[in-house]
Amino acid sequence: MTEGNFVDYVKIYLASGKGGKGSTHLHREKFIEKGGPDGGDGGRGGHVILVGNKGLWTLFHLKFLRHVKAGHGGDGGSSRSTGADGEDKIIEVPLGTVIKDKETGEILFEITEHGESKIIAKGGKGGLGNWHFRSATNQTPRYSQPGLPGEELDVILELKVLADVGLVGFPNAGKSTLLSVLTAAKPKIADYPFTTLKPNLGIVAYRDFQSFVIADIPGIIEGAAEGKGLGHYFLRHIERNSTLLFLIPADATDIKKEYEILLDELRRYNPEMLDKDRLVVVSKSDMLDEELKLEMKKQLDNELKEINYMFISSVAQQGLQELKDKLWKMLNNNQNINS
Repeated sequence: MTEGNFVDYVKIYLASGKGGKGSTHLHREKFIEKGGPDGGDGGRGGHVILVGNKGLWTLFHLKFLRHVKAGHGGDGGSSRSTGADGEDKIIEVPLGTVIKDKETGEILFEITEHGESKIIAKGGKGGLGNWHFRSATNQTPRYSQPGLPGEELDVILELKVLADVGLVGFPNAGKSTLLSVLTAAKPKIADYPFTTLKPNLGIVAYRDFQSFVIADIPGIIEGAAEGKGLGHYFLRHIERNSTLLFLIPADATDIKKEYEILLDELRRYNPEMLDKDRLVVVSKSDMLDEELKLEMKKQLDNELKEINYMFISSVAQQGLQELKDKLWKMLNNNQNINS
């Protein structure tokens, strides 16, 4: 998937179908001049339905879809025949899609499971035919109900990436490079901030044909929780990751300070993010000799306390298998990840 094909935000106008009219037909046959009412009911208007599809990773297929209108219900007929129901409109969305009311910003619901189906706009109910209104005092009612109107609403579909591990770090921390060597993903890599403008997903092949999904999230800057830089545009993608991998380059001025800034941005955006498992990875460690690495380890042991950390180099392919092992244990709730 190319970066341009990753779409995680669309606005759509939805309209369900109106119900069909009930019939006011009176029964007539050759030898029955004044038969009773036999008008049928109108059909239901079509629904607009959202369905989760695990085969989709983006909202790109909805990028140019501005209006979705379901079919109207058919009118009732004679002999108490009911009108046809309006055609439903089904919209498939990737797992992790959040549906919001455009006017109020209220979250209507979320789609998180494959095959999960939600009616977002209900079709109008069909009107009753005159057969329903007959009585001892009114044996030939010449009226029926009109169908009820459908629902109309403007919605925002917002994708929160469903991945096992989210890469968190400042621009140019080496997240895209790490993703490219751990997975078959081919993110754009260059030596300038905000190379990654959209989340990139990759599947990490692990032992015994097992795998997990890792997401490269656009780089955080200070003030991201208030919308600076790419702001909320990418922070929402971290919410669904079960494990957060903080990537900090070995040439950073102060590793602990960078980690705390990143952590603070997540805290201000959503405090619940601090409940996730965290791992600090010092990247570009091929620049360090053994003596310098030992000094940094002593410092990090003292500063990061109980936070797990490790050194890797994506370019030199150092520590990558150990990183996979540690992430796999964290994802499978193994508390002894230092063993």
